[in-house]
Amino acid sequence: MRLRIAIAAFTFQSVLVGAVGVIPTPASASPATQAVAPADDLVAAVQSLLRNRTRAAAGPTPTTDPQVTVSPRTTDEWGFGSAVLPALPSAGAYPEGWLFVARRDGTSWTAALEGEPLFADIAGKSPILTEEERQLLGVDTSRTEASVDRRTGMRLPFALGQTWRLTGGPHPMNGSIRSSIDLAGGDGRVLAARAGIAYTMCSSGRGWIRVIHDRGFATDYYHLSGNISANGRSVKEGEFLGRIGNDVSCGGTSTGPHVHFSLRKNNAYISIDRYQFGKWVIRQGAGQYQGYALHGSKRVNVGGGLYNYGVLGFREGIVDTDGGRNLNRRKGPGTNYPIVAKSPDGASLIVTCSARGTSHTGRNGYTTNLWNRLSDGTWVNDAFLWTGTGDPVNGYCP
Repeated sequence: MRLRIAIAAFTFQSVLVGAVGVIPTPASASPATQAVAPADDLVAAVQSLLRNRTRAAAGPTPTTDPQVTVSPRTTDEWGFGSAVLPALPSAGAYPEGWLFVARRDGTSWTAALEGEPLFADIAGKSPILTEEERQLLGVDTSRTEASVDRRTGMRLPFALGQTWRLTGGPHPMNGSIRSSIDLAGGDGRVLAARAGIAYTMCSSGRGWIRVIHDRGFATDYYHLSGNISANGRSVKEGEFLGRIGNDVSCGGTSTGPHVHFSLRKNNAYISIDRYQFGKWVIRQGAGQYQGYALHGSKRVNVGGGLYNYGVLGFREGIVDTDGGRNLNRRKGPGTNYPIVAKSPDGASLIVTCSARGTSHTGRNGYTTNLWNRLSDGTWVNDAFLWTGTGDPVNGYCP
């Protein structure tokens, strides 16, 4: 039979592992939608996965109950939801969370968490997921890419044209990887950095939204207040997710309303260092919460304001002359060609194709002989144009 769970649209039903019981039903619910407890064996299967993950990480035994949240889409054959290991209520403690998928094989469930190859296999076949979800979740992105590509196609998670404070430089969401920054200010409205599919992570339905994007990326937004309820809801770039807040439904601490904005790729948190959002390149400092952001050669340290310039296209670059001077644009791919125009530091330029020419050295010792032909036919060396990769972003010129 199909599990019948009375719950508001786009929300999860939450169950604390080890404390499964009947979920109260609103008085207005009809008999056909009377709530029943999720299958104990599904919760147990996810609980087992969490235990195994904790053992494999050789981490401390959790002192709080894991949160297993079963989606109302779950049937007696297919399961979906979120699983969270809450953090202790102490500074520097962060929750860890995954989406999970499951299918019943005979009398037992086979379940998998994000980041496991089996997750992609089950998600790609699950009839309770939408076609969009099957396309994004049903891809095995557990393997590491061969080359580094730091193009995200993302804006900063607030309104274009606003300036918010960078209240915390790169620091973790979980573990030691500095995947996150803290942002606050403006109108306080936190918006999706890129289009994707949104999910509510905490069993309370508050505080933590995860958005799965294309190209293997995902973003997390924690400490939100008044956030949307999402159970696979498609969101557009710039769509409202919630407001800055201090919510700690999944544990940890928060001082002052803000959003804890995290970057994930291939189903795991990655270092946010050198990735670009809203045409700012995030850089980590010597310690946690330290660091700065670069827009071309303009540097903003922690405590300063970041203006949201919007998305940098995948075939665009930001002029960075490592000092603020204008960038010479030449008639061909080398300094032997005449200068025909100049672009200011921080300008966004469109690349049509690339070729090899004379070598030059830019920021952080980046040396290359790659030249980019721009939309007006002029050329610039890649050492002075941040594109997020050392490879051509629009192929080689014919």
